[in-house]
Amino acid sequence: MLKKYIGDLFLTQRFYLALASFITLFLIAFYIPVLKPIVVALFVTFPALCMAEYSLLFFSKRKITAQRITANRFSNGDENRIELIVQNGFQFRMYITVIDELPEQLQIRNWKRNIVLKPRGQKSILWYLKPLQRGEYYFGDIHLFASIRPGLLSRRFTVEAPKMVPVYPSFMQLYKYKLLMSTIFESPAGSHRMRKIGHSMEFEQIKEYVSGDDIRTLNWKASARKGGLMINNFMEERSQQVYCIIDKGRLMKMPFDGLTLLDYAINTCLVLSNVCLRKQDRVGVITFSNTPDAVLAADHRPIQAGNILQLLYKQQSGFLESDFEILYAQVRSKIKHRSLLILFTNFESLSGLNRQIDYLRSLAKNHLLLVVFFQNSELEQLARSPTKKIEDVYVKVVAEKFSFEKRIIAKELSKYGILSILSSPKNLTINTVNKYLELKARQAV
Repeated sequence: MLKKYIGDLFLTQRFYLALASFITLFLIAFYIPVLKPIVVALFVTFPALCMAEYSLLFFSKRKITAQRITANRFSNGDENRIELIVQNGFQFRMYITVIDELPEQLQIRNWKRNIVLKPRGQKSILWYLKPLQRGEYYFGDIHLFASIRPGLLSRRFTVEAPKMVPVYPSFMQLYKYKLLMSTIFESPAGSHRMRKIGHSMEFEQIKEYVSGDDIRTLNWKASARKGGLMINNFMEERSQQVYCIIDKGRLMKMPFDGLTLLDYAINTCLVLSNVCLRKQDRVGVITFSNTPDAVLAADHRPIQAGNILQLLYKQQSGFLESDFEILYAQVRSKIKHRSLLILFTNFESLSGLNRQIDYLRSLAKNHLLLVVFFQNSELEQLARSPTKKIEDVYVKVVAEKFSFEKRIIAKELSKYGILSILSSPKNLTINTVNKYLELKARQAV
């Protein structure tokens, strides 16, 4: 009873403004006695208005209800739709302030919406949430502060709506990059086919020779039996192994636009694995840091996409430097066939690469290694920014030095026959998918 009739009662800003107005009027009436009866009459009317509002709001079995509609899971780094449906059960117009208890990861303390509901009416509040880290997001109750005109008092209606929504790696990008799953390499300048560097050896059938066929595939035995030229027809090799290797060391904790480099790598890995599965390749995932970590064996079954999503959902970066010797031992023991290894890592200096280059060269001896590392986009902006004073010159020179060293790292990798992608976090997914499609088209795996 106390909670219903007292605990849910709140005095609005108009109530305090009215009290301040009465104090001002009484001060004026002290110097102008003629106004005193009018001020007293207004002051007596004020409690009557408050009691009338109180009775209409509290002495009624009707209530304000709300419902929160969300997806069963959110996509990390993307805009996720949330809808609140508020319904008025009273027979008169209501002015409502809606406050939703949001997950603590968002650190939003001032979220509210003001709406007006007609008698027995309802309204939908649509907004979008952009999570910046993976994990479990807990929503709390929905609080509705309702008032009527003149709006001196308000009553709180609390709707219990606790809900946990897991935030997974960015599965929304799967739809965004669906068109890139063709055999044609996509580029900003247009589409073009890549020259193949090898010859597919997956036999399909023997067929009659047609002008324009590759004469190197002539089958002389079949031609002798048939009495005409016959050729071997090959199709694109499938079920090749692709492993996405994700570094979870301290350098992957660097944030860009709210997301860490690890989250960018995980989002790209999810999209890339989906592309590989649609190409009928076998996809696996390896994560490592200063200790051995998760290993998901390569597979091409449809269930593999869900397994990859669940594995990536739980990954967190650490504060220690990654041990590439552990990675080399994992690859030697777990991957027995030649595969395409796509390593998502980061090198901030040439000395950092030199400490790990021996392990990378060892991996590249038995596998096709593609190292994906990140541009520091903020340093790139500093390097291009105009200078106005001596301090700006020093900052710009240091930024250019680090940017140049990143390009030197890419050249150092290519010197040892290791493929590399130097990409900004924003363009990481498109660049990595394009590179995979290029290697696939050239039959480099």
